[in-house]
Amino acid sequence: MNANKIPDIIIGRLPIYLRALQRMADKGVQTTSSQELGERVGISAAQIRKDISQFGEFGKQGTGYRISFLIDKLREIMKIDRIWDVAIVGAGDMGHALARYQGFVNRGFRVAMVFDNDQAKVGQQIGDFTIKDISGMIEEIQQAGVKVAMLTVPAPAAQGTAEMLVKAGVKAILNYAPISLNVPEDVRVQHIDPATHLQRMTYYL
Repeated sequence: MNANKIPDIIIGRLPIYLRALQRMADKGVQTTSSQELGERVGISAAQIRKDISQFGEFGKQGTGYRISFLIDKLREIMKIDRIWDVAIVGAGDMGHALARYQGFVNRGFRVAMVFDNDQAKVGQQIGDFTIKDISGMIEEIQQAGVKVAMLTVPAPAAQGTAEMLVKAGVKAILNYAPISLNVPEDVRVQHIDPATHLQRMTYYL
């Protein structure tokens, strides 16, 4: 299966399905239908069936989906049937919050290192992590083989820092800086700008 042939909007819905399925499994539910899953996540049953069928046939007509099996398959598809080490770059308020957040591990990610360029922060602790100097970031990330990073630096520093991450071999960047990044085609960037999402919501108020 060529990952690039699956529309990104479908990939974006898979974690939503997985989260709902995991909650059902936690309550001891063993099977579900696209109808029931759709009601839980606010997506039509037909759309769910269409999305999941892009990756194979995982359910049976009339009996629905076996939840544990579908969870395993979705984790495999999203490559979170393993733990990915993550580097956080930027030890400000957002970096602190992400480094302390306990919700990554059971969803396939583990914060491995935190970097900053502020010498007043370097050497300080955030939870279990000692903040490292960004000057040694490329070498440290290369040595550790980290492929995923979260970028929480101010906008003016974001592009230069992203270029350092690319040089270090990072292939996926979650960007919290309110600026678009120019990176090579084989590097995935996901932008998270809370203000943009707030503006999108206030249209409906």
